Amino acid sequence: MKRRDFLRNSMIAGAGTALSLHFEGLQAALTTTAVKVEKAPDLVAVMGGEPEAMLDKALEELGGIGKFVKKGQKVVIKPNIGWDRTPELAGNTNPELVSALIKRCLSAGAQKVTVFDHTCDNWQKCYASSGIEVAVKAAGGTIVPGNDEQYYSREIALPQGVTLKKAKIHEVIADADVWFNVPILKNHGGAKLSCAMKNYMGIVWDRRIFHQNDLQQCIADICTWTKKPVLNIVDAYRIMHQNGPQGKSSADVATVKSLIASTDIVAADVAALRFFNQVKKLDLNAVSHIGKGEALKLGTTNLDNITIKRIKL
Repeated sequence: MKRRDFLRNSMIAGAGTALSLHFEGLQAALTTTAVKVEKAPDLVAVMGGEPEAMLDKALEELGGIGKFVKKGQKVVIKPNIGWDRTPELAGNTNPELVSALIKRCLSAGAQKVTVFDHTCDNWQKCYASSGIEVAVKAAGGTIVPGNDEQYYSREIALPQGVTLKKAKIHEVIADADVWFNVPILKNHGGAKLSCAMKNYMGIVWDRRIFHQNDLQQCIADICTWTKKPVLNIVDAYRIMHQNGPQGKSSADVATVKSLIASTDIVAADVAALRFFNQVKKLDLNAVSHIGKGEALKLGTTNLDNITIKRIKL
């Protein structure tokens, strides 16, 4: 069988969920009318594995960690650590994924790997309860507070922004050579979906303007910052399908054991939304910051226009 035919016809079978999800449905959600496998993929969707194994497979397909991190570089990883919740409640990025990415960056020769988030709950509790603080330190990374104004010493201009024209951001991300955007996929009361674009709000000091004006437009605007993440890695091992962004109980969570990686932040969010829709229906138009991002030329919402590699572990 030709490699192209094999990839086209491969089925996704595997991990069950509390909501009786099937990987056939997840694969169908990312199936496009155009099948393109001749070149390196623009987006990789890995399903059915543990976080570290899925990350390794995605990085392998995208050209390896050395494609994104060079020897001696200062790296920042920006997960979602916004809530005082344990990993099982899916309010924050999976600590196993964060740990694995730190190790890969250091193996590529990174001088330093720093992790932070501007949390919503008390940052010490968020860092501890999420498991991310322990994971970062064990992996050899450095974790820094995200809620102290002394760290937010850099004002950036957003000339392409429609509503948001400037913002004050964390100095570690301003000083980094490269950064990774590593959100968890979940429901959000205001933005409707919290994923790669929404995760940018955690680099900003004063987020009141987002909520006081057009939240969806401001999310798109902050993503126009010229220092783009070298890769967006969406944690969909567990997803919060209701009562987001912090959730109430395990009833809000479905385990789908998936990961999406892409340099196209808009495409990553569209692909993530298709996964989300296997649990609970949410129209793309309701998550209007995605379309606004496309209008600002941040990426494409048409997955037929990109090369997608789907992998089952």
